[in-house]
Amino acid sequence: MSHLFSTLKLRAVEFRNRIFVSPMCQYSAENGMPGDWHFVHLGSRAVGGAALVMVEATAVSPEGRISPFDTGMWSDAHIDRFRRITAFVRAQGAVPGIQLAHAGRKASTDAPWRGGRPLDERQGGWPVLAPTPMPFASGYPAPREMSHADIAMVVDEFGEAARRSVEAGFDVVEVHSAHGYLLHQFLSPLSNHRMDEYGASFANRTRFPLAVVERVRTVWPAGKPVFVRVSATDWAPGGWDVFDSIQLARALKTIGVDLVDCSSGGLVPDAKVPAAPGYQTPFAASIRREAEIATAAVGLITDPTQAEQIIATEQADAIFLARELLRNPYWPLRAAHKLKAEVRWPVQYERAKPR
Repeated sequence: MSHLFSTLKLRAVEFRNRIFVSPMCQYSAENGMPGDWHFVHLGSRAVGGAALVMVEATAVSPEGRISPFDTGMWSDAHIDRFRRITAFVRAQGAVPGIQLAHAGRKASTDAPWRGGRPLDERQGGWPVLAPTPMPFASGYPAPREMSHADIAMVVDEFGEAARRSVEAGFDVVEVHSAHGYLLHQFLSPLSNHRMDEYGASFANRTRFPLAVVERVRTVWPAGKPVFVRVSATDWAPGGWDVFDSIQLARALKTIGVDLVDCSSGGLVPDAKVPAAPGYQTPFAASIRREAEIATAAVGLITDPTQAEQIIATEQADAIFLARELLRNPYWPLRAAHKLKAEVRWPVQYERAKPR
């Protein structure tokens, strides 16, 4: 029996296998509203056999968007636009999930295919926030240092976005605390130079991210799981590292987080990342073992045998696929055939199922 295609249960939610669709920004929304592109993009991955279909980094406020084209969950008007997607995903046997995010100092940029450059207000951009008034990189604007009132406001925004996500039909919520976005900016000493209760020590730097997650967990139904995505290391001297991530994961477990999604990098533009097949999987294994919490591995996982080995050897409880699922939305169905696992195909596609 394939380990990759065994079921996984977190709280009251059961996943039909261990293959999860990673949140992937599509830069195709208008005013934060998902459209037909998102419906087809996400629906195709559900049809393709993934167990969890996660919506892209969805901003908790207009100012929290990476770009003007990100999805959002900052108003009740967004709820109905997502309901069509969650209903379709669920009807295909997959679990609908959403990643909630705030980009902090990396907000207000153009779409990648238009250069991804920072946008000023004349170009449709907006002022950005961060724990410390340090720009992300040369050419980026200096952010405004967040006040205590700003911090409290963002905690509230995450809570309200989580409430709306429940109403929109999502069964999993993931708090984005990775890739150099706002919560990660507070965690890392490279981007957080504050000297108040939100900076300097590990306990202080984790205070705001933990407050956000705790608010989301309070709002989120008790029977549904909460995930947190972390960058397990900054890949930079003096930055956040896997030992910090283990400590954070232990704290997350105590406030009711069910799974840590283990990515890396994104905080500084000059990080030296040793990208190779499965290069982030050891982070998932270490956090799983040391913090005794479920983890997911992500990053250059492309082959079914590779994915099977990660789950079979208990390095992670699930895998997130990103670009491989852009190349092939039906990767899970192909993987099941290769691993000799029996899975249900959509009846409309049964005639193409390998025998």
